[in-house]
Amino acid sequence: MKQPYIWDNYSDQPYPLKDKTYKKEMRKREFGSLLKTFFIALVALPISLILTPFVKRKQIDSNGFFCIGIDFEREPDATLAMVEELGVERVLVRLKLWEMEKLPLLKEFLLLCHGKKITLKILQDREHVEDLKLLQRDLESIFSTLGEVVDIFEIGSTINRAKWGFFSVDEYGSFYKVAYDLKTSKYPNIKLIGSGVIDFEYHFTAHTLFNFCDCRYDGVSSLLYVDRRGAPENMQMGFTLLDKIALLTTMVWLSPKSAHELHITETNWPISGTAPYAPTSEYECVNEELYAAYMLRYHLLAFASQQVDSLSWHQLVATGYGLVDNREGLRKREAYEVYKYMVHTLKNAEFLRLDIKRGHHILQCLLENDELLQIHWSLKPKSIKNEDIFRPFSSSGAEIEGEFLEIGAEPIYIFIE
Repeated sequence: MKQPYIWDNYSDQPYPLKDKTYKKEMRKREFGSLLKTFFIALVALPISLILTPFVKRKQIDSNGFFCIGIDFEREPDATLAMVEELGVERVLVRLKLWEMEKLPLLKEFLLLCHGKKITLKILQDREHVEDLKLLQRDLESIFSTLGEVVDIFEIGSTINRAKWGFFSVDEYGSFYKVAYDLKTSKYPNIKLIGSGVIDFEYHFTAHTLFNFCDCRYDGVSSLLYVDRRGAPENMQMGFTLLDKIALLTTMVWLSPKSAHELHITETNWPISGTAPYAPTSEYECVNEELYAAYMLRYHLLAFASQQVDSLSWHQLVATGYGLVDNREGLRKREAYEVYKYMVHTLKNAEFLRLDIKRGHHILQCLLENDELLQIHWSLKPKSIKNEDIFRPFSSSGAEIEGEFLEIGAEPIYIFIE
């Protein structure tokens, strides 16, 4: 990564661009593309919004739904052991295009992920955005080396943030088309997803899905963070998380450019007291207890939508936002056990329904042994009677006893005999 771009090794993202003159010049150069984004969104978003109620749910495979982001260089042996302990069947790994010399090391690591489906997120830098011949050469190296190992290649990330190297959707379109042309000409069996728009900025997504570019996605990726809104149920511009997923799904279904798959390849909450490792300011940070509760509720809501094919938590080992804090050794946070219990419980589960009444959420699933499972949480504390047919457990898997069950921010699992 070359100047004026600088990578922040604490929060695993580029530093904000400080060269304002450069940013202004680049945005001026891409003004035509930005204008296209505006007009495409002006048409596509209202139509998608109108048609959102008519898009049917799919039957999501819960085995492949849960995905954990991992770093192949950060505590690799411990990471592989924890992936097995967590029980996830899918992992997401990042590769930086400016670190192509690490490709053999990455392959060696991925071969140790026995039986796991792997999503590889290919991170861009400005050099590869501008030099498409260089991009073609490096992507060909990646596809030829990892084509038999990787299940999904995510091409590019965070395309609507200048610090990540793109100044317009047209620039991303040219970037993605290099990968698509390689797929069609030499690697027809690989699976490509894009466009990796971050946050609820669907006008950029609309432009990637409705255009005249001669290319196609095998699925759409989204970095659907909601951390700046607090709890995952909170609204933004009148949209809840479920509403955002439904609208995005509608756009995917309407687009002639994509297969009907949606992969949320990043989401998390920053953790309080972890600066400079936290990717945001302290204002957006939450304590570890809320981190665990929010993480679980986000996953449950996304699973209940039955419109998200996979959801990747970003990520396993990361001081500022991960399940494991690695400042002094490896300390598994409360969220680690919460995540593990969720995955072990809901793998192979069949979603039945989600009921929401006055902030009280009840998600119902049918488990492998035909046992009924209800997961309860409430935005306002309440209590329900612990019936004889109930077997209640906390979000981390501890059995709950007592005549009444307290329903609050932390979801509880109730197995019904």
